[in-house]
Amino acid sequence: MDTALNELKEIVIDALGSSVLDSQLANDELSIVINRDDVPRVLKYLRDDVNCQFKLLLDICGVDYPEREERFDVVYNLLSLVHNRRIRVKTRTAGDPVPSATEIFSTAGWFERECWDMYGVPFLGNPDLRRILTDYGFEGHPLRKDFPLSGFVEIRYDDEKKRVVYEPTKLTQDFRSFDFLSPWDGQEPLLPGDEKAEGEGA
Repeated sequence: MDTALNELKEIVIDALGSSVLDSQLANDELSIVINRDDVPRVLKYLRDDVNCQFKLLLDICGVDYPEREERFDVVYNLLSLVHNRRIRVKTRTAGDPVPSATEIFSTAGWFERECWDMYGVPFLGNPDLRRILTDYGFEGHPLRKDFPLSGFVEIRYDDEKKRVVYEPTKLTQDFRSFDFLSPWDGQEPLLPGDEKAEGEGA
């Protein structure tokens, strides 16, 4: 195991104390689980401390564990160019607001919007929390495990009508039969090699 990574783990845990609920070293990366209310303090420390210097917020994403009471993880992926290290910071929520990181990292705004749009996790203090990937009238959050696999309508832009139109969903491949050789041809009565088996039995 990388000794520098172990040292970083000890430094972070010592500095943040009870804010860190759990930590793990895997795949040359440190992961920590923190209290939801401490997100701004932890991210600010990781950005500014001389031993950390995680100046880049690469991503904020969500994970859904419907069997848990606090079903959502919000995951922050940070990078330190100075130390060539990555750290993954996780916090858990049952859907309660998570403090926004927009005042610490300028990139956090759109990442939080995406996480809210896909999982429904609200971010307290985000100045522009609205949908970013789905349509204006979209209902629900598509990356939740309990989200239905297909809806009742699909949306497209109609060039003749010069507007967005809603139509019933068409699942055109439901009744296709595939031969696993070409997705465009239906299955032949005989698969290659079947004629040999018939000749042997005759």
